[in-house]
Amino acid sequence: MPLPSLRGVEHIGFTVPDLEQATRFFVEVIGCQWVYSLGPIADPAGDWMTRHLNVPARAAIRELRFFRCGFGPNFEVFEYRGPELRREAPRNCDVGGHHLAFYVDDFHAALTYLARQNVPVLGSPTHRTSGPSAGQTWIYFLSPWGMQLELVSFPRGKGYEADSPLRLWHPANPGI
Repeated sequence: MPLPSLRGVEHIGFTVPDLEQATRFFVEVIGCQWVYSLGPIADPAGDWMTRHLNVPARAAIRELRFFRCGFGPNFEVFEYRGPELRREAPRNCDVGGHHLAFYVDDFHAALTYLARQNVPVLGSPTHRTSGPSAGQTWIYFLSPWGMQLELVSFPRGKGYEADSPLRLWHPANPGI
């Protein structure tokens, strides 16, 4: 049975080491819009942070910011302070590893833009020519703090669409 009244992903939350740096990157390089901020959020004497957020009791959210990024989910970006905080980003292969994928209509223009912005890009573009992802081109790149991000494009659809009535949602065709 599905989650009652599910409509979709409203936001994705993640933590960064420097909220000002992250804001500059998401606004000036990626093109997101900073919508609003909250914080600080802390409970210096109690266990609210542990009970509600599953973080150490003395961890504190310096500030969190919400961003709108094109036609996909919003981003809720946190900067925490306090003891017991891990500073290394998980790799994709680690439990909790992740990446954010940005769909673009013109893959090569977006990749050229990232190069002009001196954004670290990993490897070279992967072009899928067979299988369920046929028609897709992607490449990973890194934020200034090492978070893994991806450019992805499949303007003529993906291979699986020839055999399946179901469609994955994507920003270029939000009505699916």
